[in-house]
Amino acid sequence: MTNSSRPDARRNASPYLYGEEAEAVARVLESGQYGHGAVTEEFERRVADFLGIPDAVAVASGTAALHLALIVAGVGPGDEVIVPSMTFCATVQAILAVGATPRFVDIELGTLCVNDQLVMEAVSDATAAVIPVLFGGRAVDLAAVQGELDERGVAVIEDAAHAFGSRNGPRRVGAGRALTCFSFGPIKNLTCGQGGMVIPRTPEEADAVRRLRLLGVVQSQSERANTTTYRVESFGLRYQLSDLNAAVGLAQLAHFGTTERARRDLWRTYRSALSSLEGVTPVDVDPDRSVPHLCQVRVKNRDAVFARLRSQGVGVGVHYPPNHSQPAFAAWKRTLPATEQAGQEILSLPFHQHLTEQHIEHVVSALGQFLQPAGGTMCSAAASC
Repeated sequence: MTNSSRPDARRNASPYLYGEEAEAVARVLESGQYGHGAVTEEFERRVADFLGIPDAVAVASGTAALHLALIVAGVGPGDEVIVPSMTFCATVQAILAVGATPRFVDIELGTLCVNDQLVMEAVSDATAAVIPVLFGGRAVDLAAVQGELDERGVAVIEDAAHAFGSRNGPRRVGAGRALTCFSFGPIKNLTCGQGGMVIPRTPEEADAVRRLRLLGVVQSQSERANTTTYRVESFGLRYQLSDLNAAVGLAQLAHFGTTERARRDLWRTYRSALSSLEGVTPVDVDPDRSVPHLCQVRVKNRDAVFARLRSQGVGVGVHYPPNHSQPAFAAWKRTLPATEQAGQEILSLPFHQHLTEQHIEHVVSALGQFLQPAGGTMCSAAASC
């Protein structure tokens, strides 16, 4: 990639490749085996080793992971699932896909995450599961209420799409007591191009996810090649991860220590640079324990700030419009004050491993130009500041 085409602060997010991914994909192409195969299974083993857990099941996407986790947890029609409104809409669509209904809950404004109190205030006799969203890469610790949730038969399914590599206490996210779902999409901390993973709690759950991801077929692809038949034992979907995608993931995983350090350093550089600005509140991702996926701030007059920065070539974004205000989910709308405030204020700054300290200084300087000290007025998009 030439310097002129290298992603910079004009991009909100961008994959970061280490140079071995193309070779890894080429080897799979040369093998003639593009679907789920030995490379996918090696990726599963390597991720399990990295997390320090017995098993991991690779699937087609993070959304597929959530859908399958809800199925194996026994969630279905008539059940409610507690979920923050502040998440990507895929989290909510997975709940609807199993016939359950979302019970939207509020967040902590400083972290954009739920906490144990917010979860327990929403638990009812209809609650079958809770999906804490590990926003920006920050772990959500429900250990204090885990016993009560267990007694009520409420499954904890972590939406860890942002949080591969992050820690919850001494352990990596995924090594706890929850069914954990990762995304390995194009711009995630670890990318497969597209992909996801379910971290099961038991061998039985692992077997169930493996059947479900391959149309209910019991035998693996290698086993089916050596027999004249196969057995379909259950409902299933075509949710497997291809060897092509897994090859990219394996190449990425070999360098994850570098990814972890780089993303933490970038976030801390932003935090230091932003400290001089008034009227800007960073969203805390707990960088000492997380592998940050986003760098977000809260600002007043967000829409005007967004428009002005975009017009100046700064690739800001918004993660995410609250789901309880979306037309598709209007039936479950509730008043969520912190979520609604965040929805009007959050701004995602450019954040990816191609950024340099100079890029970050440029972003923060541009942001500062459109903000005035407390009591002042913000520059309008038409004004000359």
